[in-house]
Amino acid sequence: MTDLHESVFSWITPRLRQLPWRDTRDPWLVLVSEVMLQQTGVHRVLPKWQAFVTEFPDPGACARAPLGDVLRLWQGLGYPRRARNLHEAARTITAEHGGVVPDTLDGLLALSGVGPYTARAVLAFAFEADAAVVDTNIARVLSRHHGRTLKAREAQTLADRWVPSGEAWLWNQALMDLGATVCRPRPACDECPLSSDCSWRGEGDDPSVGSAGVSVAQPRFEGSDRQARGRLMKALTDHPVAEADVASVMDRPADVAHRLVDDLLRDGLIVRDVDELRLP
Repeated sequence: MTDLHESVFSWITPRLRQLPWRDTRDPWLVLVSEVMLQQTGVHRVLPKWQAFVTEFPDPGACARAPLGDVLRLWQGLGYPRRARNLHEAARTITAEHGGVVPDTLDGLLALSGVGPYTARAVLAFAFEADAAVVDTNIARVLSRHHGRTLKAREAQTLADRWVPSGEAWLWNQALMDLGATVCRPRPACDECPLSSDCSWRGEGDDPSVGSAGVSVAQPRFEGSDRQARGRLMKALTDHPVAEADVASVMDRPADVAHRLVDDLLRDGLIVRDVDELRLP
């Protein structure tokens, strides 16, 4: 094992964050966690993940449920298209894979809403395959350590080279935690186990800015279309909403509200029933 691996493993051993999805190798439970974490922070995901996997402990349970039930459990996480995609993935797993989550990259990528990161995360964290994941935290570590802005393919290639055989589960978790707690947007370089051979160390322009996979600040939520859609989706978890009340519920002008409703209808997240809207 290289000095780089030794340094990271020694650093993570007493620091690995205790998260419930790290205590399982069930690929469905891992997939649920990864979809939830795509655009939502850990603290918001924790209670939702536990509630979701209690209600839908396997793909079959999720596939049999109406999409509306899945959306109700998802409420509060935002980006409900992820819930729709996960529901569709569960239906595919049940119908085409006998209820068993695929254990190949191609099989996972064929599932609705599963991209290169999520597929590799399931391989590494559920099946303990030698797969390298590149989330925003790992992408930041990679670009800074190598001292240059990285394109997506280059970042994945470098991550692949770093994975120690047979240790992908812990290695990926360690790099994710390193990026989340030390190599943050404002890094604590003196605390980093990779600082001795890091090509950046906080000097000059940050190479992670603009690197593939490194998240950027999201547009303001207050007053956004996301907020308006969220208000309607939250209301619909309790009861149907009359179309005449949509603008009021969304707190938007009528033309804007109806445009957003059309988007939700097109995405299959709501349905129109005579003169009211409801969850599927």
